Amino acid sequence: MHPDDDIPPPRPRWLGWALIAFGLLITLGMLNLGVRMVLTAKPPQAEAPGGAAPGAVAPQPPASANPTAPAAGTSEGVGPQTTSLAGRALVESSDCLRCHGMDRRYVGPSFRQIAARYQDRPDAAAYLARKIREGSVGEWGRTVMPRHPQVTEVQAQAMALWVLGLPVAEGGKSASAQ
Repeated sequence: MHPDDDIPPPRPRWLGWALIAFGLLITLGMLNLGVRMVLTAKPPQAEAPGGAAPGAVAPQPPASANPTAPAAGTSEGVGPQTTSLAGRALVESSDCLRCHGMDRRYVGPSFRQIAARYQDRPDAAAYLARKIREGSVGEWGRTVMPRHPQVTEVQAQAMALWVLGLPVAEGGKSASAQ
């Protein structure tokens, strides 16, 4: 037996460098995601007594959601712009933007695609609010929409009204301007 037989063969140097490069790429990618999440994070809103967010208002359906309804905000002094802002704030503070883009499809459809599909449906606001809270499967292909039981019915209604209030172009394509 030769004395050098107990020494394992040397590993190639490129393998070590490849592992270091791979680890560096993973670290930089995670750092990039962390920085993006910190820079775009909104502070959570504390809930007011009664379960509603402090800035939330009773949602008023837009004209496209219910054409027979009277003008929104005439009796209570809450205009559709206030409802829209509350809905947008709720969407931005929730995890909606992880899957939905404004104009672009990510995991799920874009908000404008959703508005275009359901704009003519009479019960669109209630339907979308239910989908936000209960989730769905198969509405947009094989994409799964997770349920959000932590969102109250009023919050889900405000979110749905904001989505339905987004402008859409003719022919069902989403509008490029907000």
